[in-house]
Amino acid sequence: MWLKRTQCHALSVEGGGTSQRHTRLGAEARRCIRFKRPRRQRAFPSRAHNDPTRGLGGAGKGRAPCLCPALAGSSACACAVRTSGCAAGRGAGLMASVMEPGGSADLPSAFVLSNLAEVVERVLAFLPAKALLRAAGVSRLWSACARRVLRGQRAVAWVSVGRVDGFSDVAPDGHRLLRAVAEELENVRILPRTVLYMADSETFVSQEQRRGHVKARKKMSMETAVALEKLFPKQCQVLGIVTPGIVVTPMGSGSNRPQEIEIGESGFALLFPQIEGIKIQPFHFIKQSKKLTLEKHELTKVGLLDNPELRVVLVFGYNCCKVGASSYLQRVVSTFSDMNIILAGGQVDSLSSLTSEKSPLDINATGVVGLSFSGLRIQSATVLLNEDVSDEKAVEAAMQRLKAANIPEQDTIGFMFACVGRGFHYYRAKANVEADAFRKFFPSVPLFGFFGNGEIGCDRIVTGNFILRKCNEVKDEDLFHSYTTIMALIHLGSSK
Repeated sequence: MWLKRTQCHALSVEGGGTSQRHTRLGAEARRCIRFKRPRRQRAFPSRAHNDPTRGLGGAGKGRAPCLCPALAGSSACACAVRTSGCAAGRGAGLMASVMEPGGSADLPSAFVLSNLAEVVERVLAFLPAKALLRAAGVSRLWSACARRVLRGQRAVAWVSVGRVDGFSDVAPDGHRLLRAVAEELENVRILPRTVLYMADSETFVSQEQRRGHVKARKKMSMETAVALEKLFPKQCQVLGIVTPGIVVTPMGSGSNRPQEIEIGESGFALLFPQIEGIKIQPFHFIKQSKKLTLEKHELTKVGLLDNPELRVVLVFGYNCCKVGASSYLQRVVSTFSDMNIILAGGQVDSLSSLTSEKSPLDINATGVVGLSFSGLRIQSATVLLNEDVSDEKAVEAAMQRLKAANIPEQDTIGFMFACVGRGFHYYRAKANVEADAFRKFFPSVPLFGFFGNGEIGCDRIVTGNFILRKCNEVKDEDLFHSYTTIMALIHLGSSK
């Protein structure tokens, strides 16, 4: 379960036979204080709210706020500061002592942390998102500071499991990605608004084909997906897909060496915060025998049509081995492939999560799913590594074409969508060739992706004033490939 916040009650100060409520630090409040047990509430608003930080803290309606953390006495607030892993140093230690009943902090320090927003905001900036939301329940001042801190955290975070991490090779109590997300969400500094996760089909979705076992094994895989979804905030949009292999950058830094994991338990979850001026929307179209075309309003609703700010579309066809799946994917992509946008993706094994859908997912259905990125500050580019690219020198030449787009590396994510026929054996028993070449030219950009059953994309660069290849020169059949790799960069705008 995600976190819950505390909401401080107004102080009840008794004196002279009467009861009076105080909202600031005063002489009478310091002399006689009675602490009340805080009421716990949900940290996040309902899915209908647009602002993910709305309703973070402060007193409830009709209740005087507690503006002084020295008087609030909430042990949960003290815990919130301490969960930062001592990152805030002396400031966090002072906060903890101020918030605890009987704390050792002097009254001037309590006054500073109760009234000076700049000081409070600088200290709260060291806290991870969960602890920050707990601290937001102390007072209206802290709630406003926490809201500003969250809005300033715009860097994309990620959780990943690969060949080198702290987990064992065998995870009897669930997929390793599930355990990693549960642990790392305690430390992330952003409030996830959109999540894209990918996991290997070998362990996340068992391919057991024995009679009478298929349904049971698939039910287990859906339970893993549901458990993963519940770890994120309620209003967070979660899209999850399962593929034969995974490309992942280890946690900690974008400069870590990315890994091409063709076999074995692996996965990642990209956590996108709400970024001002950028909109990320999931979309989903299910193949229906009685409905061969898509309505215009369906595409407009998810930002794929009549959207002048649309810049990038990541698109994935799932259950691609079924009859008609590939033709349906091409039919969907053809509706927006002629626009001046970046298009990248491929065919995957199955769709495991899509929380924007009100009805339960049909694991036997065939369809198309993806994310659209809209915003004037977005820059993006893709290059195609075709079948002729079969050695390290040719791969580096392709990376040079991508480098020529001059996409800024800060606030940029790399994607790699490769065919299952490439990788270790394609490069004559050399592993990680394409991922290493990407890192050579983009050393600080994290790389994520998969090995799938078909690739979507071409050489295309759109930065607003430079187009390497015009979209009207690309035919629909030129977008769909096999035995190739699509490399993509998505820049989400420079940090303010």
